[in-house]
Amino acid sequence: MDVSLDTVTSVPPQAATGVFRALPPDAPLRMDVQDLHAAPDRHGRDATPSTEPKLIALRRFAVIGPALALTAYGAWQTHLVLDANGASVLGVIMEVLFVLLFFWIALSFTSALGGFWSLLTGGGLGLGITKDGPLPSLNTRTALLMPTYNEDPHRVMAGLRAIHDSLRETGQADRFDIFILSDTTNPDVWVAEEAAFLKLRHDTNDAAHIFYRRRPKNTERKAGNIGEWVRRFGATYPLMVTLDADSVMDGRTLVRITAAMERNPGVGLIQTLPVITGGTTLFARMQQFAGRVYGPLIAHGIAWWHGASSNYWGHNAVIRTAAFAEQAGLPALPGRKPFGGHILSHDFVEAALMRRGGWAIHMVPALSGSYEESPPSLTDVAIRDRRWCQGNLQHYKVLPTKGLSWVSRMHMIVGISAYLTSPLWLIFLLVGILISLQAHFVRPEYFGDTKTLYPHWPQVDPVRAKFVFIATMAILLAPKLFAYIALLFDRASLKGCGGMIRTAASVLVETLIGGLIAPIAMLIQTSGVISILSGQDSGWNAQRRDDGGIPLSTIVRGYWRYTLFGVILGACAWAVSFSLFLWMTPVLIGLVLAIPLAAITGSRDVGQAFRRAGLLLVPEETHPPEVLVEAAQAIAAPGSDLPEEAMAALRSDPTLLAAHRAMLPPPRKPGDPIDPDQLVGVLKVDEARSLTEAERKLTPKEKAAALGTASALERLETLPL
Repeated sequence: MDVSLDTVTSVPPQAATGVFRALPPDAPLRMDVQDLHAAPDRHGRDATPSTEPKLIALRRFAVIGPALALTAYGAWQTHLVLDANGASVLGVIMEVLFVLLFFWIALSFTSALGGFWSLLTGGGLGLGITKDGPLPSLNTRTALLMPTYNEDPHRVMAGLRAIHDSLRETGQADRFDIFILSDTTNPDVWVAEEAAFLKLRHDTNDAAHIFYRRRPKNTERKAGNIGEWVRRFGATYPLMVTLDADSVMDGRTLVRITAAMERNPGVGLIQTLPVITGGTTLFARMQQFAGRVYGPLIAHGIAWWHGASSNYWGHNAVIRTAAFAEQAGLPALPGRKPFGGHILSHDFVEAALMRRGGWAIHMVPALSGSYEESPPSLTDVAIRDRRWCQGNLQHYKVLPTKGLSWVSRMHMIVGISAYLTSPLWLIFLLVGILISLQAHFVRPEYFGDTKTLYPHWPQVDPVRAKFVFIATMAILLAPKLFAYIALLFDRASLKGCGGMIRTAASVLVETLIGGLIAPIAMLIQTSGVISILSGQDSGWNAQRRDDGGIPLSTIVRGYWRYTLFGVILGACAWAVSFSLFLWMTPVLIGLVLAIPLAAITGSRDVGQAFRRAGLLLVPEETHPPEVLVEAAQAIAAPGSDLPEEAMAALRSDPTLLAAHRAMLPPPRKPGDPIDPDQLVGVLKVDEARSLTEAERKLTPKEKAAALGTASALERLETLPL
């Protein structure tokens, strides 16, 4: 290996033996696919974990009981609003929709009350975890798993560099190994990942604890990526921490949650509360403000009544590897895509299966030091939500799984409802217009077919309707008020959000703009649900994480239909009655202004203007933690000066080429499946007369396949530039 021409690192990436190793020795751990129709094997564990909070049944009754009572009362009041003396088809439809929609609003309200109590009483930890004080000593080896798929390698490694440095400050970094688990398909990004991996090892001077592996075939996406690691290396690591490409975690937080797993052998997973940071556009800043101010209340609420049957959000969580291997092997769902095949939203299901197997699943929302980023615009959220929508709707096939906890089933029902409520709200609005239209144009039958002394006066009680509307909005917005009140008791966080007045103003700004965006989001999710029900698969696209603006022409093409729908809806409401038009104004304004709203909220300049005005601030930007400062500095530092094109990068750096060759997958054996892209790619490289010609002729799939073979690399070294 030539070490003199290394543009990535000044020394070769070698272990103490002098032999380059990108991975530790294999340590296989059996992980069987679960049978969803068979009773679970708990291996002698009790169905109720020892870490379950006392009186958890009372907590759950205190949340679900009042939610049902509020829904019943609201349904009765809605019945009186529509027509106390009779029923109509449209009225029945509207009442059914109201019950379905109002229950989730009421449940969020009562859960927020539980969160408010938990915040005020200092809850949200448990399991012997403390926020302050001396760090516990660890006896366990833990793997930090960073799955990545066509992400910017510089940003990914910057977050890992910050995590690594933070762990070193705890004095227990030797208890943690970092694995970059690549599912990248873009060959240029793949080679850039390898270069960034070598640079991370060099910058940290730590080849013994930082590893890299790329799968040639990304079977089952992220779930398959993690599962392959468990089956190959899981026996070495009792614990694993799953990360996302935008995750950053403080070393002290990692030590505290892994120590909690050591103390509580019956716990299978501990989920932290990731705080959104780094937002620059107005949309991202709204997301991070809402997450920082309202998020703790919501998370404390669900942790308070979920107890040991909590949920998993797919990242920033510590997992007992044996529990995961024993219970979380995901089967393929029957049928064709989009509902069949591998499970997209795997995290909910993995948590449910571990809980089914007798393992406790906990959330610790009071523990700080867990961070993530937000998509920069409504457009980016829509792309991500399309995939999440398909994954959550798939869960209807998982709901009948034998032995699931009813709380786990409820997690999935809530996830499904999060997307189905959008089309239901749309239908609710349209039915409301039809009822008004019916009242306006259809002549009522005062006496009908029966003889009666008094006529039947059809009625829509406007006063009672106004009361129901105000009560619904109060229940919907009350959690924001509770969150603000709770923040007043946390002086450090309140100061970080700009103080009492500016925080209140920020809540109003976020509520107003969020209310305008809500009908647009409703239509986006409705179109997503319709496309999935029509059989369209979401695919798997890399998420955009930078704050680069979206061209106005792209926004117009993406949002003109929402504006047109708003105009048509407004015209229909106006034709029925002026009062109906005024009643629907909040929805209509958001739809008509869809294009400027998407442009303004996705603007970095507008977002920074709000920051300069002291609005939508969060403590993580006014008083940033050290780990976030280090991550930002690492992102701002110059990246690799290698060519962006993979072949040119390998040719320009002999050390990178040697490392790339050392990390190649095993060669194909007789009888193995034939890869057509690899055959064609190798042939094109062989026939190319120059490196430039090879780059031009190869498709991305062919280039990635060819770069995974030793023969193509040998030819690559001899090609003229």
